[in-house]
Amino acid sequence: MRIGVVREIKDKENRIALTPTGASQLVAEGHQVSLEEDGGIGSGFSNDEYLSAGAEIVSTAKAWDNELVVKIKEPLEQEYQFLKDNLLFTYFHLAGVPATLTDALIKAGTSAIAYETVEDDQGRLLLLAPMSAVAGNVAANVGVYYLAKFNGGKGVQLGSVMGERHGKVMVIGSGIVGQHAAHTLESMGAEVLVFGRKRSSFWAMQYANPDSMEFVESTPENIENHIKDTDLLVGAVLQTGARAPHVVSEAMVKSMQPGSVIVDVSIDQGGCIETARPTSHSNPVYVTHDITHYCVTNMPGAYPRTSTIALTNVTLPYISKLAASGLLALKQDSGFGKGLNTHQGMITCHPVAAALAYEDLYKPLEAIL
Repeated sequence: MRIGVVREIKDKENRIALTPTGASQLVAEGHQVSLEEDGGIGSGFSNDEYLSAGAEIVSTAKAWDNELVVKIKEPLEQEYQFLKDNLLFTYFHLAGVPATLTDALIKAGTSAIAYETVEDDQGRLLLLAPMSAVAGNVAANVGVYYLAKFNGGKGVQLGSVMGERHGKVMVIGSGIVGQHAAHTLESMGAEVLVFGRKRSSFWAMQYANPDSMEFVESTPENIENHIKDTDLLVGAVLQTGARAPHVVSEAMVKSMQPGSVIVDVSIDQGGCIETARPTSHSNPVYVTHDITHYCVTNMPGAYPRTSTIALTNVTLPYISKLAASGLLALKQDSGFGKGLNTHQGMITCHPVAAALAYEDLYKPLEAIL
């Protein structure tokens, strides 16, 4: 199969969907790999490394003109012109971005396969997990940074000073993002409260740090009671394929102390904080009700080398299956099939159809393939 690897154009996005090692494997399997020129530079991979792996270096248009195209982030409006009825494998987050992207995919007849809705045989989101881990760590680090007084923060350091813990953190969501944010912040020396619905997700964190983290059932009452004196709030709520629910209201945000910080990692699915709106690495924060909000939609893009290697490690087996069998690979693996979001002008992921009020365009996978 002809595989195109597209260079990302989203603000400060330097990840690439395939490493030279990954390209080498696909070439060895008999596939033709084309990389958009300089696509790997931001992640520390030169054009020569891809050439040595057997890939071609091509223009933007030629990278898109392949049977299978792999990316990192959803196509932006200036890329809609390249959409066609081929396979496109990337993060889409269709429920959390403007419907214009879904409209463009439907019009082009693209088979859009979303990393974030692919499941393994245990229902885990393996292709989302590594970027969730990086984003959780980013949330902790930027939260600490924006609490500094010179950044408009309240001047509370999240850390241990002479053996005494300082700073209160609320992490809402106990999945991969929440776990990594909580671990990082706890290791700094902050008091960490993890809000969730599944205590089992918290046990591993509690086992590793038995005295410094507390699990709190995620209810409006509990969030409201704790948010008033919280220094850093991390939003890490996920509903697979769907728009994130607002679990923190604007009234709750207003009750926070001036100079506190909110990092909403759920922003790529619409955000779980009512006052959250998408930002970029170039303009990462804004202040609402005296609270600093950091809502960058591609947080892992800040660390492209780490992110690219971690992502390719989990996506490569799926890319290999797609290249070998095309859409049949989705039919053979039901978990992989859950990744299909649009196909031949229809929406095949119900949470996406529901979020966009496109129920009339929904067809289940089994009715199409």
